[in-house]
Amino acid sequence: MRRTYDREAGKFMFNISYETAVRRSPRSVAVAEAFGLGVDEEQKFVILDNVELKISPTDIVYVTGDSGSGKSVLLKAIHKDLGDDVFDMGDVHEESVKPLIETVGASVEEALELLSRVGLNDAFLFLRTYDQLSDGQKYRYRIAKLVEGDKQWWLMDEFAATLDRDTAKIVAYNLQKLARQQGKAVLVATTHTDLFDDLKPSVHVHKRFGKEISIAYYTNEPATECSLVKEMSIEEGSVADWRELASFHYRSHRIAAPRKIFCLKRGEELCGVIVYGYPAPTCFGRRLVLPRMGIRELNQKLSVISRVVVHPKYRTIGLGAKLVRETLDLAGTLFVEMPAVMAKYNPFAEKAGMQKIVEQPPPKEALRLAEALQALGFNIQSLGSEKYVLRKLQGLDIKQLDAMRESLVKHVHPRAMKYFFYHQAFGTKQAYAKEIGKASLEKLAHLIKVYGFLLQTKVYLFWREA
Repeated sequence: MRRTYDREAGKFMFNISYETAVRRSPRSVAVAEAFGLGVDEEQKFVILDNVELKISPTDIVYVTGDSGSGKSVLLKAIHKDLGDDVFDMGDVHEESVKPLIETVGASVEEALELLSRVGLNDAFLFLRTYDQLSDGQKYRYRIAKLVEGDKQWWLMDEFAATLDRDTAKIVAYNLQKLARQQGKAVLVATTHTDLFDDLKPSVHVHKRFGKEISIAYYTNEPATECSLVKEMSIEEGSVADWRELASFHYRSHRIAAPRKIFCLKRGEELCGVIVYGYPAPTCFGRRLVLPRMGIRELNQKLSVISRVVVHPKYRTIGLGAKLVRETLDLAGTLFVEMPAVMAKYNPFAEKAGMQKIVEQPPPKEALRLAEALQALGFNIQSLGSEKYVLRKLQGLDIKQLDAMRESLVKHVHPRAMKYFFYHQAFGTKQAYAKEIGKASLEKLAHLIKVYGFLLQTKVYLFWREA
């Protein structure tokens, strides 16, 4: 194999030849004699014969062909020549006992952003281990490791071969999007030819048996939309639609009386749901965009996006943005607001046309309670899991439990007060302290979970009718 570099074109020129010979053995000699192949000459099979392939360090290379045609040989030859600047997905190391959030990124913030970019943006998935993922989720995770590895060339043999074809198309679309955003090159080989539109290759190599090979070059431009999205449409939905996908949302499955619900469908398959509700009397960030209004006027002029959920199978292909963008005008109000946690890591609402107004840091009461819980051995990142919190509470002795209850009283937040006095406009701190003193561990676990939500940084987004 020879490699040269064309500076003007910014491409490497690979000249590749590869042949294999039949090993001489008593049985191979017997077969050669039986079929008149001759036994004096060594039998050679040419797989690649002076193949010229031009690839830049930002190309998307799609190698297709039947099994045994030489696709893997081609990838291995390129890999060998490029050396240490290649990250082979086959070399990804999976840690099977740690939660995903602990296996990527240098910090929690970096891990959340990285996992979200590959479609593992479900709060519950962050806490799962690699072994607990589906095949499609495992593939997404391995792509996250490719991105984290920061090599210039990403190589994948038998690309998406074990995935169903819908998931394979989604993975292909997401892969090319990430690579092009970061200026990386991708080399994939597969028997499947149905990924062309979603991978949008700049180089397509089709390898046939023997020496036959065809190479086509295209403009290196990203795929603007996953092919599956063309089969989807927005329609008015119902609470039943929300309930069908509610388990895939990280927050409570209960919703107040909705104003409007819309769903995204692919034929009869439910792919996503957005829920519009009525606004709360107050909300952080609102005062920066709207004058003070009475509750009747607020209900008339303002809607709040309370839930957006996309089926895990269809994440990372822009459906969250599609749901928001195509329903803002259908909500029936002049203004729409959206306080959200995940919007910090996945700005789908901004892509849909909403404006990011402000970020709300965690309240001081939640931060101080977090310090007290850390001193008792709690993992703050796991406070969103009620089961985890309950297990930790059950492991505390009486003195530690008393200290924890005192901290809940000392650092009370209005949201915590509301947990015990939801039927009243106000509750007194004295009454709250009494409730904390007699609360079961199960109630305390739920209350601490509330503080876990308070610890999250929220983003306030806003839209006004044009």
